[in-house]
Amino acid sequence: MTAAHISVLSADAVADTESLADWLRGEPQLAGRVRATGGEPRPGELGTVLDTLTVAIGAGGVGGLVTALVPALRTWLAQPRRSDVRLKIGREGGSSVEIDAKRVKTGDVEHLLRQALKLDQDHDPDHGQDPDVQE
Repeated sequence: MTAAHISVLSADAVADTESLADWLRGEPQLAGRVRATGGEPRPGELGTVLDTLTVAIGAGGVGGLVTALVPALRTWLAQPRRSDVRLKIGREGGSSVEIDAKRVKTGDVEHLLRQALKLDQDHDPDHGQDPDVQE
């Protein structure tokens, strides 16, 4: 199944990832499609740090995912925080974008998500071109 990956880059990435996961899981359109993942443990660590969210792209394709994610991310990014937060969003094997909570304009979130998650027919044999994505 194709998925979007959202990495939280902050001083407290684990807490911010948990906060974002809870926020996204509260969205009816994303229910059951959000899970926390992480990379390989660093030397000396016993487990994986869960600082990335994987969001499954459902039957609505990328357009449906963007429609669900945009308002949720806009609101979450606008919340007051004690530390700087950036999100790195992309698809496995594809391009990604970084969104800085302090610098992004709310109107840019949708454009950046579409850019990061656009379907590339050469790299995604399971899905065709999404009609909502303009090149």
